[in-house]
Amino acid sequence: MPDLLIELFSEEIPARMQARAREDLKRLVTDGLVQAGLTYASAGAFSTPRRLALAVEGLTAASPTTHEDRKGPRTDAPDAALEGFLRSTGLTRDQLQARDDKKGQVWYATVTKPGRLAADIVAEVLEAAIRNFPWPKSMRWGTGSLRWVRPLHSILCILSDEAGATVVPLTVDGIAAGNTTRGHRFMAPDAFTVSGFDDYAAKLRRARVMLDTQERAAEIRSQADNLAFARGWQIVPDDALLAEVAGLVEWPVPLIGVIEDRFLALPPEVLQTSMKEHQKFFSARNPSTGRIEGFVTVANIQTPDDGATILAGNQRVLAARLSDAAFFWENDLREAKSGMATWAAGLASVTFHNKLGSQADRIERIAALAREIAPLVGADPDQAECAARLAKLDLRSAMVGEFPELQGTMGRYYALEAGETEAVANAARDHYKPLGPSDAVPTAPVSVTVALADKIDTLTGFWAIDEKPTGSKDPFALRRAALGLIRLILSSDRKFKLKVPLEVGLLRARGASLSAKRGDLLGNLASRLKEASHDPVAYADALTLAAKGSDVGVPSKLVAQDLSHSSWSDYTNWENGLDTLLSFLHDRLKVYLRDQGIRHDIIDAVLAQEGSDDLVQVVNRATALNAMLATEDGKNLTQGLKRAGNILAQAEDKDGVEYSFGADVKFAETDQERALFTALDTAEPAIRHAMAAQDFPAAMTAIAALRTPIDAFFEAVQVNTDSQIVRRNRLNLLSRIREAGRQIADFTRIEG
Repeated sequence: MPDLLIELFSEEIPARMQARAREDLKRLVTDGLVQAGLTYASAGAFSTPRRLALAVEGLTAASPTTHEDRKGPRTDAPDAALEGFLRSTGLTRDQLQARDDKKGQVWYATVTKPGRLAADIVAEVLEAAIRNFPWPKSMRWGTGSLRWVRPLHSILCILSDEAGATVVPLTVDGIAAGNTTRGHRFMAPDAFTVSGFDDYAAKLRRARVMLDTQERAAEIRSQADNLAFARGWQIVPDDALLAEVAGLVEWPVPLIGVIEDRFLALPPEVLQTSMKEHQKFFSARNPSTGRIEGFVTVANIQTPDDGATILAGNQRVLAARLSDAAFFWENDLREAKSGMATWAAGLASVTFHNKLGSQADRIERIAALAREIAPLVGADPDQAECAARLAKLDLRSAMVGEFPELQGTMGRYYALEAGETEAVANAARDHYKPLGPSDAVPTAPVSVTVALADKIDTLTGFWAIDEKPTGSKDPFALRRAALGLIRLILSSDRKFKLKVPLEVGLLRARGASLSAKRGDLLGNLASRLKEASHDPVAYADALTLAAKGSDVGVPSKLVAQDLSHSSWSDYTNWENGLDTLLSFLHDRLKVYLRDQGIRHDIIDAVLAQEGSDDLVQVVNRATALNAMLATEDGKNLTQGLKRAGNILAQAEDKDGVEYSFGADVKFAETDQERALFTALDTAEPAIRHAMAAQDFPAAMTAIAALRTPIDAFFEAVQVNTDSQIVRRNRLNLLSRIREAGRQIADFTRIEG
């Protein structure tokens, strides 16, 4: 069985595209080979800045000959149908066979496809892969029509076995496949021939090319750590930067440099970000001082002076970059020490969204929400409001303008310079968190408060203007905001009912939407909104009065103009928006809990109960229910509860009444009925007290005790007996079973 080696040699491929390109090349070629009838033992894809390579081992030498029976028209079908079938198969009439079928005799054709040599199949598959390669961006060059990420120079494509290597005959846009490649652009630029993958990898290494990306990354990490250790430093871990740099060099040569003393006063985040974003440097920290004092750059060439010239050039460029950063830092510090009033005023001219006003308007909403949320998470309301007003001011700073990824981080430094407390400053840094599923969740009360207010305002704001996620589109990252909100609430482990903050957020957002078209509306409503800040209904009343132009001095002409553009009911019908937003949050919670191993039907059963806006309670209840249903008693109890509910529902539908009161033990005719009465008398108050105390494991234990008496009841008792008195009594007894379950969850939603 031959081995296949492919290399596509080009100008430099962007590092961010290489990993995906490796997988795409492997997928396109191996899938094409298999579809053509070839099999293989293993395949591996590789990349460097100038090449994509694929090695396929144990490829079959040819595809097998196949025979396919193809069903045609009936033997008495019109000649036109038969002629069409013959054309499709390439056979003549005397090569067909008549076979019996359900509806009479039918023509069958045996179509034979002869096997093809692997070389022919590889040529066809590789050409299709090259011409249809899914680069995120591609280009044409010269006069050809081929598109590739960068100009493609050569194609290496050989099949090798014990007899030697054979070039696969292939030409793509004037580029003929061969058995040659080139090494490092500067240190070994000459062409050389290869006879197989092992020969290819060995000769590339001698030509100063490390083929394996992971090997290059490991070499960079190892050499950088050794260089830093020799100076008493540590490399700041950065896996993303390591992966990128490994895609920029074919022969990594790490070099270590020192940051000038005049820049060491810059915040470490500024140094690290500037070096990473502008020059792809790794930061080196002095563990004794905690400062970033050095850097490691990775050259792509070995030089006679051991990189001294390269390092000197990099030092000059770095000094220029850090001089800019120092200039931004000093200017920003002066503004911070003066109270950041200019930044605050500047945010009034920055539009957050044309229907939701400016960033300054948004800060006002977040600050009001933070003050209301603070008591719920144990934060000081004054500190929470102060932090909310300061948290986004760094968006106007020069440093964040240069490095947007430092928003929040710089806000902490500026808040401290303005004389704010650590709690307020940390909230400015942490209020964006968590940014993703792997990001840490803030735990300090003030930070949690502002982070919650920020995400609630984001969700309610875009919900209020009907900018909801649809399908795969989520331009405002509302799913991420919802998941962040959920993680914040669950991490705080406090009783936190979402309904009121969401109501207030929706109403304020709708007020902002009106204000975007009628600038003086909220100014005239200032006193009303302050009084109504904890009363969503009063808030809605205030907005209604404003829309009518009543008692707030809003000219009726403006109101008429506003109402001509949008329906006022769209703004006041916030209940529907609240329901859909809660449903959206519940969907995100389901995804989160499924990752924790809790089944979707259990989550649905818990969410169907009252209090579903208290996510901590929902999770605790779902966790306890999940644990109970994992036991044999829990599974059988669920069946009993569902059976009771089904019988009761059928009877209520048939009789047109609700059986929910009046079960009396004196009408019990069997020991099993009396035992169930006794068990319910014990379980019902125990469940009720446990649920009131939110002791969900105790509630599960109490209801699990009903498993045996319920099973015994259904085995011995016929509910729909001839005696109407006994039947009604038994149905009312089933109602007690149903209500006991409903205290915990809607068991009808549990599957199985």
